[in-house]
Amino acid sequence: MKIAILSRNAKLYSTIRLVEAAEERGHEVRVLDVLRCYMNITSHNPSIHYRGEALRGFDAVIPRIGASVTFYGTAVLRQFEMMNVLPLNESVAISRARDKLRSMQLLARKGIGLPVTGFANNPDDITDLITQVGGAPLVIKLLQGTQGIGVVLAETHNAAESVIQAFMGLRANIMIQEFIKEAGGSDIRCFVVGDKVVAAMKRQGCEGEFRSNLHRGGSASLVRLTPEERSTAVRTAKSMGLNVCGVDILRSNHGAVIMEVNSSPGLRGIEEVSGKDIAGLIIQFIEKRFESLETAPLKSPVRTRTRGKG
Repeated sequence: MKIAILSRNAKLYSTIRLVEAAEERGHEVRVLDVLRCYMNITSHNPSIHYRGEALRGFDAVIPRIGASVTFYGTAVLRQFEMMNVLPLNESVAISRARDKLRSMQLLARKGIGLPVTGFANNPDDITDLITQVGGAPLVIKLLQGTQGIGVVLAETHNAAESVIQAFMGLRANIMIQEFIKEAGGSDIRCFVVGDKVVAAMKRQGCEGEFRSNLHRGGSASLVRLTPEERSTAVRTAKSMGLNVCGVDILRSNHGAVIMEVNSSPGLRGIEEVSGKDIAGLIIQFIEKRFESLETAPLKSPVRTRTRGKG
């Protein structure tokens, strides 16, 4: 197979590992800076160009699109889909996952466990909104935040009102959620490939930090999932239409609740903790998916059928 990897940095651990895994299995791989791709959008002959060269002959594309370039990155990925190149994750599914509010609404529709979540636009509704999510302490999240940035724990009602008013004053879109105190500053990252969880790790925030992101100094360790947690992670990925993703779960007093879904999860932490070749499993998934679609007509929509709803 000829595989394209959309990544802004070819030296990132996850990108390097995907290249290694693909080449070990005999595939031709090319890393493309998604922001250097440009497109000719026509009905009968869509094309993508890269530094003056037309990109042709790719069988599959692996999007490693950062949150800051979601709009342009998903546009490039859609163009690959128009050219009947098999995407690891489809553009629509990535867009769903990047919109925190949209993803919460889609998961709620499926009856998947979530922290009580509120969303409002008018400062006059703040007090009632805080009451609806159970009062302080509560968590305030920027909808476009990533890696724990733009996530604030408000420990009192007055602090919550002040932070929400400040964000609204900046015209930032936020949502507020109940604080799952019993999680103890930890969460569980479930790494889903296809229809199963291939690895999981517990991420623990450093002392005094309620965010467990490894980028914020958190630590990771192996964890044993319950059947409920495993099922919740798989159902979440399916609801979002993602073939590969990281599903972040909190252990609450009322069961597993979803904190976030990551459509481009990093590989370093999960591979180091689990000792598994996650990159290899991703490449194997692409191989099986490509083989199953190889008999489909070239212009068949089966190659890029959108999964999930909403």
